[in-house]
Order: sequence, then structure tokens, then C-alpha cells
Amino acid sequence: MYQKILVPLDGSELAECVLSHVEAIAGGCRIKEVILTRVVEPFNQPIASEYVFKESEVARVNNELQAEAEKYLNRAKAKIKLSGSTLRTELLHGSPAAELADYSAKNGVDLIVIATHGRSGVSRWVWGSVADRILRSACVPVLMVRAPGCFPGI
Repeated sequence: MYQKILVPLDGSELAECVLSHVEAIAGGCRIKEVILTRVVEPFNQPIASEYVFKESEVARVNNELQAEAEKYLNRAKAKIKLSGSTLRTELLHGSPAAELADYSAKNGVDLIVIATHGRSGVSRWVWGSVADRILRSACVPVLMVRAPGCFPGI
């Protein structure tokens, strides 16, 4: 049923709580490919800033963001143990939810496994939820893993 799993990571320990779930699914379902991904949002000139960044400064910051994201993906890749599945990383650029939904549609992803804080109410409205936006925009099944230590509530 599932052959390709997309695992969005944002650099946090919370996001990595999905790795043990991915290992179990990949082993039990004989998954062919697991893709660990991170989306880098481009740095732009802050609207309310008095300082105007030069193009070279913006380029430098974006290069640093990309380099750090690549290092992170390689560290995450070293943490996951798969048997019989290909494991690779993919760095995307843009708005996380849109990029992940688009990537999954264009690359034959069968399942997205993502962590969620499980916020509700005002905190969800204020902070937003990439996981929630992916759930609503992706055309493939999405497995949302609640953060360790969460508690029930609406």
C-alpha cells in the first residue's frame, strides 16, 4: 500500500519524535523509500525595519540557512535505522505546507508522517500549524504524531 514516505522535519526534537514511528512503519509495511525533508523559508527584508539589507547580505543569510538545514538533515538521517528501505534527504525552499503538499503530489509520495504540538484554541490560531495545513492541503494520507508529554483537551 505505502511505498514512499515523506517525513517533514523542522530542526526540532519534537519533529524527530516521528522517527521511531517511521522505522516501525517502514519495517512492517516494507516501504521502498523514506524521504527526510526540511523546508527552508527564504529570508526577506523585514517590513518594519529601519535597516535595509543589501542583496549580498540576504544571499549570505539564505546560504547559511540552507547549509544549516543540510547539516541537520544529515544528522537526522544518521538517527534513523531502516532495513530494506532507501533513505534519502530532500531540501525544499518556500512556504513549508505548500512546498510539502506540492512535493508529495509531484513525487509519488504515499504517506506523510509529521509531528504536531497538538495546540488548540488561541495558541493554535496565534502560532498556526504547519501540520494542520499539510493535513488540509495534501492529497495523500497524513499521519500526525502527537508530541511526547501532550495531554488531552480541545
